[in-house]
Amino acid sequence: MSNINPIENQPHAESVLADVQTVASLVLTTREGLTHRLEARPGLSVMEIIRDAGIDELLALCGGSCSCATCHVYIDPEFEGRLGRMSDDENDLLDAASNRKANSRLSCQLLFRDELEGLKVTIAQD
Repeated sequence: MSNINPIENQPHAESVLADVQTVASLVLTTREGLTHRLEARPGLSVMEIIRDAGIDELLALCGGSCSCATCHVYIDPEFEGRLGRMSDDENDLLDAASNRKANSRLSCQLLFRDELEGLKVTIAQD
């Protein structure tokens, strides 16, 4: 049996290792107060990141079309200034949602990007 590391014998092994990227994360708190660190890929909405992680507490019934407010979350104050401006449609839906707060947003309307690394959100109460 050989003691040779198979990666060291691969052509271009250094370039393969250099291509490894650090994945960003999103910190989610559920209604029950459980905290999860979720893998967050830039380009996905916060709703998609939560849904893809298997968190079924966030209903997201409309699938991200900004028509139901079942993906209502609270944004940690530290991150509020880093998010894009709320659209009139999002604002209207949140007006009709129960438990709206100053830091309420619809997670389907929040596009995750590198600058949001560590974004902290809490799923809103029903």
